[in-house]
Amino acid sequence: MRFKKFTLATVFAFAVLITPFAAVVRAQDGHEYAPLEEKTINYKDWTFKDLQTGAPVNLRQWAAGKKLVMVAYFAPWCGNWRFEAPVLARLHEKYKPHGFDVVAVSEYAPTNDSKNFFGEKGAPYTVVVESEGREARDKTTHYSYRQACGDARRYGSPFNVLLEPAALKKEGEVVAEKAWVVGGEMIEKDVEQFIRQRLGLDEKVQIEACKDAPRKF
Repeated sequence: MRFKKFTLATVFAFAVLITPFAAVVRAQDGHEYAPLEEKTINYKDWTFKDLQTGAPVNLRQWAAGKKLVMVAYFAPWCGNWRFEAPVLARLHEKYKPHGFDVVAVSEYAPTNDSKNFFGEKGAPYTVVVESEGREARDKTTHYSYRQACGDARRYGSPFNVLLEPAALKKEGEVVAEKAWVVGGEMIEKDVEQFIRQRLGLDEKVQIEACKDAPRKF
Protein backbone atom coordinates (compact mmCIF):
# COMPACT_ATOMS: atom_id res chain seq x y z
CA MET A 1 0.00 0.00 0.00
CA ARG A 2 1.30 3.45 -0.92
CA PHE A 3 1.01 6.29 1.54
CA LYS A 4 0.72 9.88 0.39
CA LYS A 5 2.56 12.68 2.09
CA PHE A 6 0.20 15.26 3.50
CA THR A 7 1.24 18.89 3.52
CA LEU A 8 -0.10 21.56 5.87
CA ALA A 9 -2.23 22.83 2.99
CA THR A 10 -3.80 19.38 2.53
CA VAL A 11 -4.58 19.03 6.21
CA PHE A 12 -5.97 22.57 6.30
CA ALA A 13 -8.24 21.94 3.30
CA PHE A 14 -9.59 18.77 4.91
CA ALA A 15 -10.30 20.62 8.16
CA VAL A 16 -12.24 23.27 6.26
CA LEU A 17 -14.44 20.59 4.71
CA ILE A 18 -15.37 18.91 7.98
CA THR A 19 -15.95 21.92 10.24
CA PRO A 20 -18.71 24.56 10.07
CA PHE A 21 -16.42 27.43 11.06
CA ALA A 22 -13.15 26.60 9.36
CA ALA A 23 -11.36 25.53 12.47
CA VAL A 24 -7.96 26.65 13.52
CA VAL A 25 -5.36 24.20 12.24
CA ARG A 26 -2.59 23.61 14.76
CA ALA A 27 0.76 22.91 13.11
CA GLN A 28 3.64 21.07 14.75
CA ASP A 29 5.55 24.33 15.14
CA GLY A 30 2.78 25.83 17.27
CA HIS A 31 1.10 27.99 14.62
CA GLU A 32 -2.70 28.10 14.54
CA TYR A 33 -3.78 29.09 11.05
CA ALA A 34 -7.33 29.95 10.03
CA PRO A 35 -8.91 30.97 6.71
CA LEU A 36 -10.39 34.31 5.75
CA GLU A 37 -14.18 33.98 5.74
CA GLU A 38 -17.13 36.32 5.43
CA LYS A 39 -19.34 36.02 8.52
CA THR A 40 -22.46 37.65 9.92
CA ILE A 41 -21.29 39.13 13.23
CA ASN A 42 -23.16 42.47 13.46
CA TYR A 43 -19.95 44.37 14.06
CA LYS A 44 -20.49 47.42 16.29
CA ASP A 45 -18.94 50.84 16.44
CA TRP A 46 -16.63 51.29 19.40
CA THR A 47 -14.59 53.87 21.28
CA PHE A 48 -11.55 52.52 23.14
CA LYS A 49 -8.57 54.23 24.74
CA ASP A 50 -5.32 54.58 22.84
CA LEU A 51 -2.64 52.34 24.35
CA GLN A 52 0.02 55.04 24.51
CA THR A 53 -1.89 58.26 25.18
CA GLY A 54 -5.17 57.13 26.75
CA ALA A 55 -7.05 59.35 24.29
CA PRO A 56 -10.37 58.00 22.97
CA VAL A 57 -10.28 56.40 19.52
CA ASN A 58 -13.59 55.91 17.70
CA LEU A 59 -13.78 53.28 14.98
CA ARG A 60 -15.97 55.22 12.54
CA GLN A 61 -13.84 58.34 12.84
CA TRP A 62 -10.55 56.44 12.64
CA ALA A 63 -11.65 54.46 9.56
CA ALA A 64 -13.02 57.45 7.64
CA GLY A 65 -11.31 58.00 4.30
CA LYS A 66 -9.54 54.64 4.26
CA LYS A 67 -10.24 51.93 1.69
CA LEU A 68 -9.78 48.81 3.81
CA VAL A 69 -9.10 48.37 7.52
CA MET A 70 -8.24 45.47 9.77
CA VAL A 71 -9.19 45.29 13.44
CA ALA A 72 -6.73 42.85 15.01
CA TYR A 73 -7.68 41.58 18.46
CA PHE A 74 -4.73 40.22 20.44
CA ALA A 75 -3.43 39.29 23.87
CA PRO A 76 0.24 40.27 24.34
CA TRP A 77 1.01 37.01 26.18
CA CYS A 78 -0.34 34.87 23.33
CA GLY A 79 2.25 32.86 21.40
CA ASN A 80 0.16 32.84 18.23
CA TRP A 81 -0.14 36.63 18.33
CA ARG A 82 3.65 36.76 18.55
CA PHE A 83 3.75 34.71 15.34
CA GLU A 84 1.24 36.97 13.60
CA ALA A 85 2.51 40.38 14.73
CA PRO A 86 5.37 40.60 12.19
CA VAL A 87 3.03 39.45 9.41
CA LEU A 88 0.59 42.21 10.30
CA ALA A 89 3.41 44.76 10.41
CA ARG A 90 4.58 43.73 6.92
CA LEU A 91 1.11 44.02 5.41
CA HIS A 92 0.53 47.36 7.11
CA GLU A 93 3.79 48.84 5.88
CA LYS A 94 3.32 47.54 2.35
CA TYR A 95 -0.29 48.59 1.79
CA LYS A 96 -0.81 51.65 3.99
CA PRO A 97 0.19 53.95 1.09
CA HIS A 98 -2.66 52.39 -0.92
CA GLY A 99 -5.42 52.95 1.64
CA PHE A 100 -5.06 49.99 4.01
CA ASP A 101 -4.73 50.51 7.75
CA VAL A 102 -4.67 48.49 10.98
CA VAL A 103 -5.95 49.07 14.48
CA ALA A 104 -5.01 46.45 17.07
CA VAL A 105 -7.20 45.87 20.13
CA SER A 106 -5.38 44.75 23.27
CA GLU A 107 -7.21 42.16 25.36
CA TYR A 108 -6.87 40.27 28.65
CA ALA A 109 -3.64 41.84 29.93
CA PRO A 110 -2.44 45.00 31.71
CA THR A 111 -1.70 47.88 29.37
CA ASN A 112 1.96 47.84 30.40
CA ASP A 113 2.26 44.30 29.04
CA SER A 114 1.03 45.48 25.65
CA LYS A 115 3.32 48.50 25.76
CA ASN A 116 6.27 46.25 26.56
CA PHE A 117 5.34 43.95 23.71
CA PHE A 118 5.71 46.75 21.17
CA GLY A 119 8.83 48.18 22.82
CA GLU A 120 10.11 51.72 23.12
CA LYS A 121 9.25 52.68 19.53
CA GLY A 122 5.67 51.53 19.95
CA ALA A 123 3.49 49.82 17.37
CA PRO A 124 3.65 50.85 13.70
CA TYR A 125 -0.16 51.16 13.73
CA THR A 126 -2.84 52.33 16.15
CA VAL A 127 -3.34 50.19 19.27
CA VAL A 128 -6.31 50.54 21.62
CA VAL A 129 -7.40 48.72 24.78
CA GLU A 130 -10.69 46.93 25.39
CA SER A 131 -9.86 44.80 28.44
CA GLU A 132 -7.02 44.46 30.96
CA GLY A 133 -7.49 41.04 32.54
CA ARG A 134 -8.36 37.48 31.59
CA GLU A 135 -11.40 37.55 33.86
CA ALA A 136 -13.02 40.09 31.49
CA ARG A 137 -13.16 37.63 28.60
CA ASP A 138 -16.92 36.93 28.56
CA LYS A 139 -17.75 40.64 28.81
CA THR A 140 -15.80 41.79 25.75
CA THR A 141 -17.13 42.49 22.29
CA HIS A 142 -14.22 40.38 21.06
CA TYR A 143 -15.72 37.35 22.82
CA SER A 144 -19.21 37.99 21.42
CA TYR A 145 -17.89 38.16 17.85
CA ARG A 146 -15.99 34.92 18.32
CA GLN A 147 -19.14 33.28 19.65
CA ALA A 148 -21.06 34.46 16.59
CA CYS A 149 -18.44 32.81 14.38
CA GLY A 150 -18.34 29.54 16.29
CA ASP A 151 -14.74 30.17 17.38
CA ALA A 152 -14.19 27.65 20.20
CA ARG A 153 -10.73 28.84 21.29
CA ARG A 154 -10.49 29.81 24.93
CA TYR A 155 -9.20 33.35 24.48
CA GLY A 156 -9.16 33.67 20.70
CA SER A 157 -5.91 35.54 20.08
CA PRO A 158 -5.36 36.62 17.40
CA PHE A 159 -8.76 37.37 15.85
CA ASN A 160 -8.91 39.61 12.79
CA VAL A 161 -11.83 41.53 11.29
CA LEU A 162 -11.58 43.29 7.91
CA LEU A 163 -13.96 46.10 6.97
CA GLU A 164 -14.44 48.45 4.03
CA PRO A 165 -15.07 51.91 5.53
CA ALA A 166 -17.05 53.15 2.51
CA ALA A 167 -19.59 50.39 3.11
CA LEU A 168 -20.00 50.98 6.86
CA LYS A 169 -23.34 52.24 8.14
CA LYS A 170 -22.99 55.91 9.01
CA GLU A 171 -25.45 55.78 11.92
CA GLY A 172 -26.51 53.30 14.57
CA GLU A 173 -24.68 50.91 16.85
CA VAL A 174 -23.94 48.30 14.17
CA VAL A 175 -21.54 49.46 11.46
CA ALA A 176 -21.58 46.23 9.43
CA GLU A 177 -23.76 43.13 9.64
CA LYS A 178 -21.17 41.08 7.75
CA ALA A 179 -17.39 41.25 7.89
CA TRP A 180 -14.41 39.22 6.74
CA VAL A 181 -12.96 37.33 9.66
CA VAL A 182 -9.82 35.31 10.42
CA GLY A 183 -10.38 33.30 13.59
CA GLY A 184 -6.73 32.50 14.21
CA GLU A 185 -3.41 33.33 12.59
CA MET A 186 -3.64 34.75 9.10
CA ILE A 187 -2.46 32.79 6.09
CA GLU A 188 -0.35 35.63 4.76
CA LYS A 189 -0.56 34.95 1.05
CA ASP A 190 -4.36 34.59 1.15
CA VAL A 191 -4.92 37.76 3.18
CA GLU A 192 -2.48 39.70 1.02
CA GLN A 193 -4.30 38.58 -2.11
CA PHE A 194 -7.58 39.73 -0.55
CA ILE A 195 -6.08 43.11 0.39
CA ARG A 196 -4.74 43.63 -3.13
CA GLN A 197 -8.08 42.79 -4.67
CA ARG A 198 -10.04 45.09 -2.38
CA LEU A 199 -7.59 47.94 -2.97
CA GLY A 200 -7.80 47.38 -6.73
CA LEU A 201 -4.06 46.84 -7.03
CA ASP A 202 -4.22 43.70 -9.16
CA GLU A 203 -6.56 45.49 -11.55
CA LYS A 204 -4.14 48.43 -11.77
CA VAL A 205 -1.27 46.08 -12.57
CA GLN A 206 -3.28 44.49 -15.37
CA ILE A 207 -4.20 47.89 -16.81
CA GLU A 208 -0.58 49.05 -16.75
CA ALA A 209 0.52 45.80 -18.37
CA CYS A 210 -1.96 46.34 -21.18
CA LYS A 211 -0.73 49.90 -21.69
CA ASP A 212 2.89 48.76 -21.93
CA ALA A 213 2.18 45.81 -24.19
CA PRO A 214 3.22 46.29 -27.86
CA ARG A 215 0.32 46.94 -30.16
CA LYS A 216 -0.44 44.57 -32.98
CA PHE A 217 -1.93 45.97 -36.19
